[in-house]
Amino acid sequence: MKHALTALLLGITVSAFGQASVAYYPFNNLITVSTNADRAFWVDARVQTNTVFGSLSTTICPMVNVARRAQVNYYTGLGVRFNALNGIDDRDVLEGYSLHIGVRIKPLTMIPNLRVAFELAPYSRKDFKTGNLQSFLGLVYQFSKKPKG
Repeated sequence: MKHALTALLLGITVSAFGQASVAYYPFNNLITVSTNADRAFWVDARVQTNTVFGSLSTTICPMVNVARRAQVNYYTGLGVRFNALNGIDDRDVLEGYSLHIGVRIKPLTMIPNLRVAFELAPYSRKDFKTGNLQSFLGLVYQFSKKPKG
């Protein structure tokens, strides 16, 4: 029974990763991992790469594709930013909120899994007293399931 459960969980994990995407936004020092961004609803997890232990700010963004075309997806979603290290010195783990409006473009038909992503994201601290307008430009690779046969 234990082996069957392990095989089932491994199969679900491989299946989910088979349609995930990974993005790198070099100007923002950001790496993201997403569920299948070609679906109507998907989730993006973002981690900063410019620090090791000073800040582990992570943003979770549920996204909705508002328009899907052959070469481009337009999407929007809300983000919640938190930092698990804040709890060590009694600061609030929740840092702020963001609204993401973006596009993922497939620029090369011979490499359909490669995308260019551009986003605008107004961001506010959790108290809504300060904020800024963030912009993201990066490359995305959308993994796909291998065809059977």
